[in-house]
Amino acid sequence: MTGDADILISGIAPLSDAIASQITFLSNPKFRPQVSQTQAAAVILSAADDAAIGADYHGARIVVVNPYAYFARAAQLFAVKNAIPVIPGIHPAASVDATAVVAASACIGPNVVIGSGAVIGEHVRIEAGCVIGAGVSIGAESCLYPNVTVYHGCEIGRRAIIHSGVVIGADGFGFANDGGKWVKIPQTGRVLIGDDVEIGANTTIDRGALADTVIEEGVKLDNQIQIAHNCHIGAHTAIAACAGIAGSAKIGKYCSIGGAAMIHGHITIADHVHVSAGTLALRSISEPGQYTGFYPIAKHGDWEKSAALVRNLNTMREKIRSLEKSVKQLNVQDSQKDNE
Repeated sequence: MTGDADILISGIAPLSDAIASQITFLSNPKFRPQVSQTQAAAVILSAADDAAIGADYHGARIVVVNPYAYFARAAQLFAVKNAIPVIPGIHPAASVDATAVVAASACIGPNVVIGSGAVIGEHVRIEAGCVIGAGVSIGAESCLYPNVTVYHGCEIGRRAIIHSGVVIGADGFGFANDGGKWVKIPQTGRVLIGDDVEIGANTTIDRGALADTVIEEGVKLDNQIQIAHNCHIGAHTAIAACAGIAGSAKIGKYCSIGGAAMIHGHITIADHVHVSAGTLALRSISEPGQYTGFYPIAKHGDWEKSAALVRNLNTMREKIRSLEKSVKQLNVQDSQKDNE
């Protein structure tokens, strides 16, 4: 770390927008030229970037192994400093069952409904319009933004962040076909969510059919994700927006699932697997690594030609096999003639 320790920093901003009272960061080498132009009082960067920039920047420098992670923690400090104060208490317009246990330090907003036997931990914030079902448990320091619904019996760990429109514990899509008619299978499991989980707006997590749906600690879910019944998401896995996880899929720890990816039901994905955006995973993945399954984008006419080729691959394969067989027969006949 180099610079003036007496510099006062009032906020954090990108390289191109930072002013003299702010700190900025460089995590991608392609933005190195912007460092010489930034007005920021200090920059967070790696040792390699620090050496490459040299004397082009005269402000303070914080040299770290992972500038992006350091930036994230610095941004958290400013977010806490500028956050709207949370005032403990239960709003008069909230409806809290007499058997529910709500910590005195919790903040319960207007029109919140908390069912019988629910337990709300210390410093939990539940904002307007949330519905907390019977027997639900919410761990300390968690935050539920407006209009979150948590069905009965579900458990949420400590320091969860759950954004508006999330539904936790709705029935999974379970039906048995009886002569063309669908017979509902009661969904009697729960949803269990670990500590430090964040769930994006309008994401839905279905309760288990018999066993529980499990989201382990540190999982980060983006907006508009569907996680079906009996899924198990391993610790510190991140899933981007619009992904769909079908029933009873098991995803390992430290995985990442790209936006709009589809994970088939009843498959297992190993730890440290990275599924690219838009990929359809139909089979289990047993080894770590990057997996991709889609056609690169092309002009529509070119795509149609490629699709036509794919559609005819089976016919082409049969023709090739027939040709190979014919060539083999000709080679045998030639060999027989040579031996006569």
